Amino acid sequence: MSRNKDVDSVVVRLAGDSGDGIQLMGSQFAVSTALSGADFATFPDYPAEIRAPVGTTFGVSAYQINLGGGPITTAGDAPDVLVAFNPAALKVSLPLLHRGALLIINNDSFTPRNLAKAGYDADPRDNGILNDFQVVDADISHLNLEAVREFGLSKSEGSRCKNFYALGILLWMFDRELAPVESWIRRRLADNATLRDANIKALHAGHAYGETAELAASLSQIQLPSATPEPGEYRSITGAEALALGIAAAGELADRSVLFCSYPITPASPLLHRLSRLGELGVGTFQAEDEIAAICAAIGASYGGMIGVTSSSGPGIALKTEAMGLAVSAELPLVIVNWQRGGPSTGLPTKTEQSDLYQAVYGRNADTPLPVVSASTSGECFEMAIEAVRIALRHMTPVILLVDGYLSNAAEPWRIPDLSGFASIDINPLPESGSDPQEQAFSRDPASHGRPWITPGMPGLMHRIGGLEKDINTGHISYDPANHQQMTEMRAAKVASVAEFIPDQQVELGPDRGDLLIVSWGSSYGPVYQAAQRTNASFLHLRHLNPLPKNLAEVISRFDKVLVPEMNSGQLVTLLRDKLCVQPIALSKVSGQPFLIRELVEKIESIRGEAS
Repeated sequence: MSRNKDVDSVVVRLAGDSGDGIQLMGSQFAVSTALSGADFATFPDYPAEIRAPVGTTFGVSAYQINLGGGPITTAGDAPDVLVAFNPAALKVSLPLLHRGALLIINNDSFTPRNLAKAGYDADPRDNGILNDFQVVDADISHLNLEAVREFGLSKSEGSRCKNFYALGILLWMFDRELAPVESWIRRRLADNATLRDANIKALHAGHAYGETAELAASLSQIQLPSATPEPGEYRSITGAEALALGIAAAGELADRSVLFCSYPITPASPLLHRLSRLGELGVGTFQAEDEIAAICAAIGASYGGMIGVTSSSGPGIALKTEAMGLAVSAELPLVIVNWQRGGPSTGLPTKTEQSDLYQAVYGRNADTPLPVVSASTSGECFEMAIEAVRIALRHMTPVILLVDGYLSNAAEPWRIPDLSGFASIDINPLPESGSDPQEQAFSRDPASHGRPWITPGMPGLMHRIGGLEKDINTGHISYDPANHQQMTEMRAAKVASVAEFIPDQQVELGPDRGDLLIVSWGSSYGPVYQAAQRTNASFLHLRHLNPLPKNLAEVISRFDKVLVPEMNSGQLVTLLRDKLCVQPIALSKVSGQPFLIRELVEKIESIRGEAS
């Protein structure tokens, strides 16, 4: 690698033990990337175990970031730079790398004991398996301890600074300022001056190590172009942060307070943590004792006039399904956020998947249809939170918002929106006075089938409500067979009417007719976008999954074949076949990892090759 290298983008992977501070190191590198003006996308990859045995491959924590001039829509296929804190991190990450990639190895950790834990029979530094890579053996652990020796820390405490030592090396490589990271350390460790100063010293020592003359032949400074985004104020944001802000913004747009009720579960918990800090924006939070209590409390909030929101992952969503039926029957607004993860059962709690689409569209007893929407990027979680609330209040129904698990912690640059650019969220008006209160409560808008949002205490509007079937006109309890037929049809029509309020589906890339159309949803957006761009394929991305956009069948009919890549065993394929009577080609991936661009390109070229 030359002394200075100009490239369009670089993929950096940080990997180590789950106690090495990898995620913290990665998030601070992402912040420095944002401040430098580069575009980026990140992929935090956690181990499932709370604390796996130190030095083992199943305890490896990784953080991958793709940075450059943009547009960057994925965390990258293969890393160009790997920082490996131990042999296990090297073993897990090595198969992912480009030939010629730069490896920065923590030399001190390559002991016989650690090599055995990682499953190495021989030291990889000596047996030739690293010959295709540029390797920098750095005594990170030892040099870090030397740097912080003056602060009198124990060996264990001093070792915890090594992530900032390594971060200092990276900041030198990418010619980044140290000041923003320093400021963060000062804020985070303001109550512990010794640890604060030790981490700052480690950061500077790593930076100085990078620029020493002895390393000039091995390490180079990488010059990246700045991105050219639309004018505005930007920040780095994760999906959990964006979704929390979107929920708060929806409350502002509807002029209603929000109550978020949740029970901790991976990877949904960060949303609760973020919303708990937004009390000044009219957001209340309630941590329930279980999943059922959480959704029931959210329904109670909606009954009382607040915007009720709950969140979980697949196993918790399964527990909430009976209460969803209550909200459907009572015709109350509710937003249910599902952070999808690998399953079934406990499955892969820290790995991403898109396997809850069946559950969202079909997964309740009786005929209980719900609108289902999905976010595709971390930043888009903001807009889709607002959209979910808008649908819930217009149609007076629960709405499921599907979010792929890794978006919770994945970060990207986000242009801070002006809330005045969003239309207000209207509340269905109260009916004219004079009629029976029971009938007023269940008088429905003919376009949306949404009823008025009548809350306790509204004068003259006391009414009966609950989970038993009700008369379609009066809302009184009814067991009449013909009425139940009408109510079932009305509930289906309510969800179907959502399609009348959403935009027509557009082809995002490529010609609007031809041999092949790629259809995706959720976080597959990034790699599919890049693959379609590289192959000049036509591409559209779905954000409304139930109901589907009303012109989707017509758009699809203009193409000979339809390819659907998704991180499940073909659930959107089934949905499109069910709703539109089309026969898409499935490309399924259920490894707990996002799609690689090259996987998609190979499939696209294979389909075209078969047709030629």
